[in-house]
Amino acid sequence: MKETARDRDKLKEMGITRILNAAAPKKNLKFLLGMAREKDLLGTVNTRSRYYRGLHITYCGLPSSYRRCFDISKYFMPAAKFTDKALRNPMSKVLIHCTQGLSHSATLFLAYLMICHDMMVEEAFDHVMKVRCIRPYFGHLRQLAFLNADLVRQ
Repeated sequence: MKETARDRDKLKEMGITRILNAAAPKKNLKFLLGMAREKDLLGTVNTRSRYYRGLHITYCGLPSSYRRCFDISKYFMPAAKFTDKALRNPMSKVLIHCTQGLSHSATLFLAYLMICHDMMVEEAFDHVMKVRCIRPYFGHLRQLAFLNADLVRQ
């Protein structure tokens, strides 16, 4: 959730060492007098690596869209690699977040489980639902189903 991602004290308390922002603003924002336009920031969590300066947090921001039909599948592999690399170190703790913590971040974590832990989409979904409620958009579930088919073929 964006509240946790913006709470520097909470992140320190939790021992977070890496952050994957699944709702980062696009890098090529159009600025007017040094300020991003409100419509460009809609559905994003506007933090970057400098926001976490001094906390020893490695940051990865993946541009997002508030549209439900957004093609998130192009971020499955980069997100999985970032998360897997982080979790190979037992001292690392990763926060994967979006604005509400229900769809974008959940979808990327499901993809991570499928890619790095050889889980089928249903198994990954059930695994996560045991711990917390998620509600990936239908379009994202469809993209996970395509990923599942690709992984099965390999």
